[in-house]
Amino acid sequence: MNILFIHQNFPGQFRHIALSLAREDKHHILCLCEEHAPSLPGIEKVVYKPSRKGTPKIHGYVAELEAHVIRGQEVARALLSLKQKGYKPDIIVAHMGWGEALYPKDIYPEATLITFFEFFYHAEGADVGFDPEYPSTLNDRLRIRTKNATNLLSLHAADIGISPTAWQRSLYPVEFHSKLRLIHEGINTDIAVPDAKACITLPSGLQLTKKDEVITYVSRNLEPYRGFHIFMRAVEIICQRRPDCHVIIVGGDEVSYGRKLPAGETYRRQMLKEVSINPARVHFLGKIPYAQYLKVLQVSSAHVYLTIPFVLSWSMLEAMSAGCVVIGSATPPVQEVIEHEVNGLLVDFFSPQQIADMANKVFDDKTRLVRIGKNARKTILRNFNLQAGIDGYRKLFAEFTSIK
Repeated sequence: MNILFIHQNFPGQFRHIALSLAREDKHHILCLCEEHAPSLPGIEKVVYKPSRKGTPKIHGYVAELEAHVIRGQEVARALLSLKQKGYKPDIIVAHMGWGEALYPKDIYPEATLITFFEFFYHAEGADVGFDPEYPSTLNDRLRIRTKNATNLLSLHAADIGISPTAWQRSLYPVEFHSKLRLIHEGINTDIAVPDAKACITLPSGLQLTKKDEVITYVSRNLEPYRGFHIFMRAVEIICQRRPDCHVIIVGGDEVSYGRKLPAGETYRRQMLKEVSINPARVHFLGKIPYAQYLKVLQVSSAHVYLTIPFVLSWSMLEAMSAGCVVIGSATPPVQEVIEHEVNGLLVDFFSPQQIADMANKVFDDKTRLVRIGKNARKTILRNFNLQAGIDGYRKLFAEFTSIK
């Protein structure tokens, strides 16, 4: 069976299913990606590169669409080259986010195109306008309607789609729901595990273990979409109340989502001007290797995960898998996974006071910490384990091919 994965930064969400198929050694697995994407054993890598940047001063509403078309066209050229060499995929699995799923059916109309759909944008009821500190405008509403062009074109082209959570799937127009299957790719619960003996050494030389009071926060980048500004206000309160508490913050200073800042400015710098903290107790680690990140989770007493209504992060699921007590925002992506006082704790996204109060409860009740942490891991083992994700993909493949 010839199976083609398309993702500019492969493997992304396709790592586990791609490796599972490759290990069988009976399929030809090929990935089409950019040069910077890592190589995986047993998977042939074919590289493409967008032919040019976008048109200067093009209308802001369509700048992203143009970038997607440029990328999609380059993917089509790469596929055409493969076709001319005799390559014929049975299944194509693509992520729609960068335009790569726009044109595969025009090159290989007979192949089954399975497309990953992560988020359908809304002017209200989801991320935009949620936080009053960052209000939306009429211009935002018009821009967002246009922003869904790639989503809609990719939906039309796909034979079947995948969404990772029920809430994310619900954001898509109801007329497409029958085309979207709910499959989360899963996380590695054999690696993200509790470890009572874990120890992390910070750049200052300080060593922290599970016996210490440790608050953790993780985000790809420290920004409002993941509630960084709210968290920092909570940190100020927590540190005033808990003289022995340490806070470990993991994440970069770029902007992954939402509004960019002026050159040289970061949300971290903004918040450090607003709040008063002791740098000897609040530790910014930046972007760190995965193994070190796991140690951060394993020494955590309470892991704070805040998000506006947006894509659910792997980091929250990995924190739960590591047995963390997650203090999560009572927003739809989090509420789909966390039940308050059962497998985690829910707080008002906008309330630093409530976050600090909940941290207090965790520190003052070790029994609660143990019970909730165990239930958190049970939730991930039951609903978000790797095998469940792999089985979901394989079941979908089997509907269209002979793959079991």
